[in-house]
Amino acid sequence: MYQIRKVAVLGSGVMGSGIAAHLANIGLEVLMLDIVPFNLPEEQKNVKAVRNSIVNGALKAATKSKPAPFYEKKLVSRITTGNFDDDFDKIADCDWIIEVVIERLDIKKQIFEKVEKYRKQGSLVSSNTSGIPIHMMSEGRSEDFKKHFLGTHFFNPPRYLRLLEIIPTPDTDQAVIDFFMEYGDRQLGKQTVLCKDTPAFIANRVGVYLMAKGMELTKEMGLDITEVDKLTGPAIGRPKTGSYRLGDLVGLDVMDKVIKGLKANCPDDKDVQEVQLPGFFDHLIENKFLGNKTGHGFYKKTGKRDDSGRPIILGLNLETNEYEPTKAPKLPSLGVAKQIDQLDKRIKAIYKSDDKGGEFIRRSFASMFSYASLRYPEITDAIYNIDYAMTAGFAWELGPFENWDIIGLENGIKDAEAQGEVIADWVKEMHAAGFKTFYSSKDGIRTCYNPATKAYEALPGAEAFIYLDDHREKAPVYKNDEMTLHDIGDGVLCLEFTSKMNSIGEGILRGMQESIRIAEEDGWKGLVIGNNDQNFSVGANLMLIGMFAFQQQFDELNQAVKLFQDTTMRCRYSSIPVVAATQGYVFGGGCETLMHCDAGAVAAESYIGLVEVGVGLIPGGGGTKEFALRTSDSFFEGDVQMPTLIENFKTIATAAVATSAQEAYNLGYLIKGRDEVVMNVKRNIAEAKQKVLYLADGYTAPIQRKDIKVLGQGGMATLYAAAHSLKLGHYASDHDVKIAQKVAYVLCGGDLSEQSLVSEQYLLDIEREAFLSLAGEQKTLERIQHMLEKNKPLRN
Repeated sequence: MYQIRKVAVLGSGVMGSGIAAHLANIGLEVLMLDIVPFNLPEEQKNVKAVRNSIVNGALKAATKSKPAPFYEKKLVSRITTGNFDDDFDKIADCDWIIEVVIERLDIKKQIFEKVEKYRKQGSLVSSNTSGIPIHMMSEGRSEDFKKHFLGTHFFNPPRYLRLLEIIPTPDTDQAVIDFFMEYGDRQLGKQTVLCKDTPAFIANRVGVYLMAKGMELTKEMGLDITEVDKLTGPAIGRPKTGSYRLGDLVGLDVMDKVIKGLKANCPDDKDVQEVQLPGFFDHLIENKFLGNKTGHGFYKKTGKRDDSGRPIILGLNLETNEYEPTKAPKLPSLGVAKQIDQLDKRIKAIYKSDDKGGEFIRRSFASMFSYASLRYPEITDAIYNIDYAMTAGFAWELGPFENWDIIGLENGIKDAEAQGEVIADWVKEMHAAGFKTFYSSKDGIRTCYNPATKAYEALPGAEAFIYLDDHREKAPVYKNDEMTLHDIGDGVLCLEFTSKMNSIGEGILRGMQESIRIAEEDGWKGLVIGNNDQNFSVGANLMLIGMFAFQQQFDELNQAVKLFQDTTMRCRYSSIPVVAATQGYVFGGGCETLMHCDAGAVAAESYIGLVEVGVGLIPGGGGTKEFALRTSDSFFEGDVQMPTLIENFKTIATAAVATSAQEAYNLGYLIKGRDEVVMNVKRNIAEAKQKVLYLADGYTAPIQRKDIKVLGQGGMATLYAAAHSLKLGHYASDHDVKIAQKVAYVLCGGDLSEQSLVSEQYLLDIEREAFLSLAGEQKTLERIQHMLEKNKPLRN
């Protein structure tokens, strides 16, 4: 088995520096090299800083770019820089060398000739090319080089997009292929997809073709770009960029290059050869309006704001090629979609709509079904790889064949052929044989149809992933309107939130308590709290809290807050282990739930924070209490104490959100040795289950704490001063200071004259008291209302 400790990244452009950053994220030592600037003045030719200016400038830009490529800025220290002329020999220490230079075969071959000169025997070598055939780059290289060489195609930005295409050559050793498939999954956190060495591999081959078809349809149907972006965004489970904003993000020059490359290199692909990009695309390319990189493409930012403070963005009129103010689309199909939360039902509703929006989606899906079916087995030996590539590379929630299952196999064939599209023979044979779907499940294991064997087969590694959809074939252990309790095997239960945006209301809270009772009394080994959604939870149901607060129903609000506290404490002190599996937003009450479990299996891309200050409140589900407890546990003999108290206070008072699971340790939301970071988000529920099984062996429920050290009035005085310093620095308003003082009050144990030991229940009581007092403040009510109406915080 190969081991990777040090990696050389050859090329420091946007992709190179992004890949280097992500390799640093996972703990590797990275050497990043690039060229020496051309035509240096004589006096600067031997100045190291000047010779490294390209690579150093790229690394500096990476540390400032958004979204951030590093889990934490300090991880940049794991990257050493150099240049191709002076430092190439340093690759001899590297276990993996990845090339990310310009997309020119001649230059890549020159780089690999140099790599062969300095690399150690057995080191892994790969290219991040997105279009050049992999086998052509290793021509003329040694047998050892060829055995250890393949394509490893990351998608931009490398930290966030989950796809890693693995493209071997006929000479690549099988052990190398197997290693990268596993390493990319477990260590890099990627969806690794094995591709054939065909033009544009899988994701760009399918995705760019479908984008081109979408442009043709837009022009033909007389739609505008804002309508298409709404239709091809979250409404059908795709990123909010939609199609045209995505083009601007990727770069229209890149799209143009890929499309022309496909036409040149896929002479037998009839669909690609028939693509005719509309004149508006040629207009943008000719004028070098290439998208975000040039300031305008399909959209143009004006730098101005409207009366509501929103940025004024212009959109391209596809008839006149002039920029105009964008208008909110008013297609009936989009109005229907807004009323439906469940993705599969939403897709069906849009697909069946009689307006232009429905027609656009039907015709787009027809092209997608046709092209995806025809590309098997040219680009891959498994149809699920096409779905994996599109979901992980283009951030779709569902791939082509998964979408087809929603529409129905027979309906998809019939509708596509009615549009003049060709469906592959293997799909028609599959339908004739009685198969109804591409995907199925058996005993909770997801399966996929294999055209080669004409049968369903378990997805590779399916036992290591837990998809809750695959457990819906059997009756839930327990269910209410906001949650479902699943049996996920081996005596472990999984509690899934099913409310809108997984917000935590009474149904979830009572469901959590009932789930723990069932686990305790019916002999289950433990409980996982997790889901397969994009986000774990956006926090407590603000609408419910706001309703009580606006109507001044403080008895009801008190009971609601107490129910939340009792539930998180139930997680803490149950007689069975409870483990949270998180991803995406872990806000407010979601964070409090995580903090009170026995452990967390936390996806690396978990954004964790107690954000209640943004709506004028303090964490009231045990979060403020928990920070007081963790502050106490951090004290040691001779400790000054105040600096730790102040840091934890600032975390809550500024509503600090960890931008990665790694950063969450520094902010105190996660605890080393208790909470585990899971690189591949698809594994977090399975990892949480394994943690439950580990803890269940001899599990003893914790004893309720009565030994929490709080600093009383002395601590409060310090924190009050810290709050006022935030105001003096213009970081806080008067109301922010009032909220911060309530946080200080709880963290310090209330108005105690000296340091004292208190119980958790005591802290919960004063936390609830502080929460209720703020809920009666007019400025808090204004913040709640603004958040409910605008979905963003109000600073008042």
